[in-house]
Amino acid sequence: MFKKTDLILFLLKRYLRFDKTQPFISITAVLAFVGVGVGVMVLIVAMAIMNGMSKEFEKKLFVMNYPLTLFATSHKGISKNILDQLESKFPHLVFSPYLRIQSVARANGIMSAGIVFGVDIQKEAKINEILAKALQGVDIKDFYQDKFSLIVGEGLKDALVLEKNSKLSLFFTKLEPTGLTFSPTMKRFDVKGFFDSGLKAYDTSYIYTNLAAIGAIKNIKPDIYDGIHVFSKDPMNDIDKIKQALLEIPNYGIGVEGWWQQNGNFFSAMALEKRVLFIVLMLIILMASLNIISSLLMVIMNRRKEIALLLSLGASSREIKKTFFWLGNFIGIGGIILGIILSMLTLYILSTFPIISLPADVYGITRLPIDLSMTDFFSTIVGAIVIVCISSYYPAKKASKVNALSILRNE
Repeated sequence: MFKKTDLILFLLKRYLRFDKTQPFISITAVLAFVGVGVGVMVLIVAMAIMNGMSKEFEKKLFVMNYPLTLFATSHKGISKNILDQLESKFPHLVFSPYLRIQSVARANGIMSAGIVFGVDIQKEAKINEILAKALQGVDIKDFYQDKFSLIVGEGLKDALVLEKNSKLSLFFTKLEPTGLTFSPTMKRFDVKGFFDSGLKAYDTSYIYTNLAAIGAIKNIKPDIYDGIHVFSKDPMNDIDKIKQALLEIPNYGIGVEGWWQQNGNFFSAMALEKRVLFIVLMLIILMASLNIISSLLMVIMNRRKEIALLLSLGASSREIKKTFFWLGNFIGIGGIILGIILSMLTLYILSTFPIISLPADVYGITRLPIDLSMTDFFSTIVGAIVIVCISSYYPAKKASKVNALSILRNE
């Protein structure tokens, strides 16, 4: 005597065979299988590329923007005493004070505007890997023995035709005591090295020197800073802790900003683009699932006499419904597995071989970044399974409603 599961398995094997008398039905099922597979593959690959591009841009922006930045909201600046308090209260964070001033650089008869950061070279190198890389082969003692030393970007190097140990003149403006005029200040610096962030805007306009040089030019006390760069592994939580700590300091006059606030519009746009792309590409799977519906309906129409006979011999409507539901799921989930295999193969090829090259002057990278998020992966799989199950349910329900008596009488 057959069990219910035995009957369902028997019918599944029978209906999955290639039907020579009705080849179009089998071809439709194959198209549904391949369509779901291609849809899943395209969606996973697209999400991996979008996530990779987002992480790459985030990494590039981190170089100059830092996870957290403290900045003075008054002319008093940030004192070393406050820096020491924060370092003792948050030993897991890395703090790097800075001074900032705008300037015009001139060399070889060429001029270019930029922003000069006075930093503690050793502390800044701990949180800025691009600067740390630029300091390789550079004697850091030069920045302490000769305070007028510079690290400039590759973009500025090319624009002003600079070489290592070149002289670079920087022009600054200073407000006169009358408050009515600006007077220019010029100082010659020694170029000790070059950094390459991969972003031309930074490489052309950012210049690094030490705190003493900018402090002398701005004529401020040695232990006063314009702001502090902060490295944190969890900046979204640490920002609230730092704000709370600053509230305990009377008249501190300090603001705190996270990287997501500095570039909020950019990353919000990328996140929106990613969500829209996910929805649009999910429609590919939805369209492929329509083939599952049409294939199952054609099987039901072609096998209605068999279904009626099974019902008359004692098979329940529930068994018929389960048979066609799992028939559609077999086609759809098989397509999902095919899509996963194809996507893994595609991602491996894209990450291993330079099939797609990117212009470095536009993106700052030459190879296509791939970063498959497990959240995106499982969201794709779950979404595809839901679509397949919904597509299989309607034909299965239709099959269970077959009127056995009417069909057997007319046939």
